Amino acid sequence: MPSFDVVSEVDHHELKNGVDQANREVSTRFDFKGTGSKFDLTDESIVMHTESEFQLQQMYDILCTKLVKRGIDIVCLEKNEAVIQARTATQDIKVNEGIDTPTAKSMVKMIKQSKVRVQTSIQGEQLRISGKKRDDLQAVIALLKDSGPELPLQYKNFRN
Repeated sequence: MPSFDVVSEVDHHELKNGVDQANREVSTRFDFKGTGSKFDLTDESIVMHTESEFQLQQMYDILCTKLVKRGIDIVCLEKNEAVIQARTATQDIKVNEGIDTPTAKSMVKMIKQSKVRVQTSIQGEQLRISGKKRDDLQAVIALLKDSGPELPLQYKNFRN
């Protein structure tokens, strides 16, 4: 029985490379000279450090440009509130991965309403979709691409 998995993942190697490129650009730009501006990458977030809120926005634009060039969908980035103190400004950007349960349930409901003869199951932070015909699975992929959630989705483990 053919099946595939629907996941929402970020390539961490490309994410690290994109952040490194953004750090390099910030360190060489004239308008950031002497500000100590930098990006810090942790497991689930990117922290921007600089002097002003305007520079935070410029840094975010640089980061988005570098990540898009690396093939990372910036829809998975979630900006938190900026913390601005005397001469420092920091902002945390969360990198979202996985399909949360409410979104997965709405995706299952949408697939069932489409009357395509497939079975869907939620397995942690991914969906497993299986059906008798390969065409049905491809119809589900087209449905999710057209009217799916606002998440970057990948389709993996397509098996016959």
